[in-house]
Amino acid sequence: MSGFIKMDMKKMFFDRAAVIAKVDPATRKALCKFGAFVRTTARRSIKNAPFIKRKEKGVERTDFRKQYSKPGNPPYSRTGKLKKFISFAYDPAKRSVVIGPEILPGKRKAIAPPILEYGGVTTVKFGKKTRTARYSSRPYMTPAFNKEQRKLPSIWRDSIK
Repeated sequence: MSGFIKMDMKKMFFDRAAVIAKVDPATRKALCKFGAFVRTTARRSIKNAPFIKRKEKGVERTDFRKQYSKPGNPPYSRTGKLKKFISFAYDPAKRSVVIGPEILPGKRKAIAPPILEYGGVTTVKFGKKTRTARYSSRPYMTPAFNKEQRKLPSIWRDSIK
């Protein structure tokens, strides 16, 4: 999937000594501010998933299934992990900022972030059965980037002061 970079982001946060030594203060300030704006906009676009059925007063909830967002809209948050683990870091190879979801450690391959952003086909395991699943895109990073990109000229202008 294009657009996703595998790197240890924590080593390249803007407050780390390695980044401070490599990047001049004005550039560091501008890239850090832009990364924070895009991250905040992406996080705010991901809403909590509503339940499929409303609970009547005085009745205990028995249906815990949650809705899915409509294709083309940002995904709903079901566990909160996608929203929580969006971060940004300095990319020394391109001398730019990388903004996006982190790949969490674990046994399972992290396919959710790219599938949500771009859509696609993947295999899903249900117990012993495996089936092919098609997902429509539910972009959240690209719209956030496009929205905040308008602020870049003023961010660069203000970083020099």
